[in-house]
Amino acid sequence: MAARPAACLRPVLAAGACLALLGCMPPSSDPPSGTVPVPPASTTYVPTPGTGESGPTGSRATTASSTIAEGSTSLPATPSRTPARASFDTKSAHQDVAALARIGPRDAVSRAYARAAAYVQRRFEDAGYTVQRQSVPMPAGVSWGVAVSSGTTTNVVADPPGFDPRAPHVVIGAHLDTVPQAPGAEDNASGVAVLIGLARMLAQEPAGLPVRLVAFGGEEARGGNGTLYAFGSRHYAAALSRSERRAIRGMVALDRVGVEASSVPVCAGMRGTEALAETMRSAARRAGIATHGCRDKASDHVSFEAVGIPVARLGKVPYAAYHSRADTLHVVDSAQLGRTAGVVWAWLRSLEAS
Repeated sequence: MAARPAACLRPVLAAGACLALLGCMPPSSDPPSGTVPVPPASTTYVPTPGTGESGPTGSRATTASSTIAEGSTSLPATPSRTPARASFDTKSAHQDVAALARIGPRDAVSRAYARAAAYVQRRFEDAGYTVQRQSVPMPAGVSWGVAVSSGTTTNVVADPPGFDPRAPHVVIGAHLDTVPQAPGAEDNASGVAVLIGLARMLAQEPAGLPVRLVAFGGEEARGGNGTLYAFGSRHYAAALSRSERRAIRGMVALDRVGVEASSVPVCAGMRGTEALAETMRSAARRAGIATHGCRDKASDHVSFEAVGIPVARLGKVPYAAYHSRADTLHVVDSAQLGRTAGVVWAWLRSLEAS
């Protein structure tokens, strides 16, 4: 990390303090086989009957404000002035899902998790990012009916060249751990694969604001009737200085984004912070990508929302193999990975430096 890494990634907090806070493809007009071209944010979107923005509850996105002041909870939605060049590589993303699922169940303190973290670090470094590890204390507990040990997990934090955590930026994250019995292709190798794909795209075509990418450890619950969860992201948020926290213009969690569906769930948090999800749905609409609205309190975005940062969570289409041994590669649909990446990319291209 180029600018005062110690100021951003502080020494490990005590577990009690933690819980208290709650690639790229070359430019071409004809993308190579296995890639999904991402439309420019200025594309007009006309919903197709049956596959438009309406979600299960019939909700529709609204357009958020196009300007922000520092510390605001809304984000700009200014259409891009130039066409996008980068493409999301669905074949490579599918391979990343397969590689992580082959490692097997990845409880946050297991050797399997350590292998997965090393894999993700290599992928980020191959794309040209500076990578640091953030150690996170984990308690013993019961994860989805299975006893798990205490120990230490890791957040894998990837920064573009010259990144300064005190300057305006956005954070995109995906949890890397699984429940003890699941190989976690969908939950959440799918989100991590999209994160890696976006890293390659951003290395080729940076967004209007710098983007920090984080593979979080310890998202899955370890008891407390489902309340002791998101340890890695809570630790990350707790370690932020005031200036670093104010610099984050938004945080997006990619969690369970690979189940085949006609639209992409773009969820708000549970504390009234709707603006970021609305802005993302608006950007997706202009890019011709169907989304639907929802609310969610069960992923890493909750840790950032708790300290006043605008958040959104992409994903959470129901599927039968959830948290089971059947959560294997067959669950994940490459086209849905591409649509999810397209939503994030349309939003990133709408951002302006501030």
